[in-house]
Amino acid sequence: MHAVSRRRALARGFTMIETLVALVILSITLALGIPAMSAWLLETKAGSASQFYVEGFQMAREAARSHNAASRIVLSENAENGQMDWQVDLCFPTASVPCNSDSGSWSTTSSAAGDDPAGAAGFKSVFRSAVALPDAAQMQPRLLPSGATDIYFRSTGWVDTAFSPRLSRIVLSPAVNSGAEFRTQAVVVTLAGIASKCDPEVAANDSRACPP
Repeated sequence: MHAVSRRRALARGFTMIETLVALVILSITLALGIPAMSAWLLETKAGSASQFYVEGFQMAREAARSHNAASRIVLSENAENGQMDWQVDLCFPTASVPCNSDSGSWSTTSSAAGDDPAGAAGFKSVFRSAVALPDAAQMQPRLLPSGATDIYFRSTGWVDTAFSPRLSRIVLSPAVNSGAEFRTQAVVVTLAGIASKCDPEVAANDSRACPP
């Protein structure tokens, strides 16, 4: 009986030791893995930022073409993270009232534009929040030219060059002294209204380079 009790006691002792060792290994793994996981999550979220804006520009262009109307995309700062939300609006110009920043009946997120042929059931503005993007303390947005926040599209899908200042590029870079590690990325919109991603840090002859 004494020998059996001793073996049971040893077994219990080994189980406790193994548990402690497992806890130590888990703690070390977490200590090493959490920073790496955080960096990976930041890189992934930063990588999706350019697509977030490409989708907004594409929606604005396609809304103008499909509804034979004027459209615009307006960027505004997100109060939570300092990134830029976007909203796509639609307007139907008339012979006497054009659609621009000062005139025209523009849609809102709750109502269609005043001259929408579909009436109250027509196109309602689409708003997308940038709250899921990295904080501006980690990823800094820069709108070019400076002070521009809007792009207006004609019914053909081409950019309305009469509107100024006209947003033509968004640059998304790691914030200074943030320790964030991901490549700077950019989104550009051509006069034809085509939005595309590019890399502002590669040579001009690189296929990934941004247009001048």
